[in-house]
Amino acid sequence: MSYYIGAPIFCIALAVAGPAQAVPASPAAAVEELMDADRQFSSDAAGDNIVDGIAAMLAPDAISPTPAGTFARGKDAIVALLRANPSNATATAEWAPVRGGISADGQQGFTYGFQIIHDAGKPDRRAKYLAYWVKRPEGWRVFGYKRAGSPPGSVSTTVRAPALPPVMIPERPSSTLQQKYADDLAARESAFSARAQEVGLRHAFIEFGSSDAMNFGGGSDFTFGNVNIGNGFPPDPGSPLTWAADEAVKASSTGDLGITFGFIHQTGQPGAFPFFTVWRRDRTSSRWLYVAE
Repeated sequence: MSYYIGAPIFCIALAVAGPAQAVPASPAAAVEELMDADRQFSSDAAGDNIVDGIAAMLAPDAISPTPAGTFARGKDAIVALLRANPSNATATAEWAPVRGGISADGQQGFTYGFQIIHDAGKPDRRAKYLAYWVKRPEGWRVFGYKRAGSPPGSVSTTVRAPALPPVMIPERPSSTLQQKYADDLAARESAFSARAQEVGLRHAFIEFGSSDAMNFGGGSDFTFGNVNIGNGFPPDPGSPLTWAADEAVKASSTGDLGITFGFIHQTGQPGAFPFFTVWRRDRTSSRWLYVAE
């Protein structure tokens, strides 16, 4: 679970549907295919403005958390959101992932990394991004995306070990089963919030995160590891924040990778912050743990 204080550059999420694809030969091959797709979109965006470069990754049915604390819906609304920033019409961007993960059915995955923004006559700027992907007949397309500025400072662009399932499994063509996995994930998000009310954000973020989890944080680089992420919060006895997957949930047909969208509320304060979180587990008998947020 992550949220925005201030004005993020933009966040994008979309829902797409289509027939199943062939299962890659191995988890390593599957995640490398996804990482290559991410890199290719960057290469294809060379010379395009940021709006057109990002729009090329999107499907028509879209939902986007906005800086105003709402969700924009549909590709047209997201493009309009990007165009509302005049610099996006002239600036270009290139990016590269530093980590990826894949579901056991090879149909969903995530990447995150760094982006460099070029704007004529201005110093280059750096951003961090997290993308959640769904595989379509035309290839990988973004299902969830967020980007935030990365202040000047040291970062590591070394590619990290991917998050892989033990084996690849054919896609399970059962909408009922997939809905069950999504419901399980939504319940896990609610349990995360409830646990934070009991023991505080620090302990809850440690308990519900994986040892290789990533958090955007507010610094130049990402924050890695559930312990480091948790220790970024004060040792409060109980969280002033509550949240739930009350906007959307998506889970793979193999029940090992998913994403939740919702709102964070602060006790005694009006309004709410939109968020999305990527979750994974090795098998359906294991607990969901956040892996990127």
